[in-house]
Amino acid sequence: MLASAVYVTTGTLEEAQKIARSVVVERLAACANILGSISSVYLWNGEVCESSETAFMLKTRPELITPLIEHIKELHSYDCPSISVLSIVGGNLDYIKWIEKETRF
Repeated sequence: MLASAVYVTTGTLEEAQKIARSVVVERLAACANILGSISSVYLWNGEVCESSETAFMLKTRPELITPLIEHIKELHSYDCPSISVLSIVGGNLDYIKWIEKETRF
């Protein structure tokens, strides 16, 4: 049994909340943890940019990654949103079972 954590950044807290709420309601993720404001430094169109963003983590099943990413991209305001998938290979088995139970089949 495996699970996945998905790290996402948005331009505002409100956008993070909107996306988090939507993916949980759609059962693409069992939960979302909004981590809060972060400072980002990145290259975009050949220029160094700095901005404040909001980061959040989603927990889901690996087989839902593709529809989850597509759903996030539909709602996201960025042209190229940061969406990174991390495998959860261990941890509290009861929690991992809960992730499986709370996401769609």
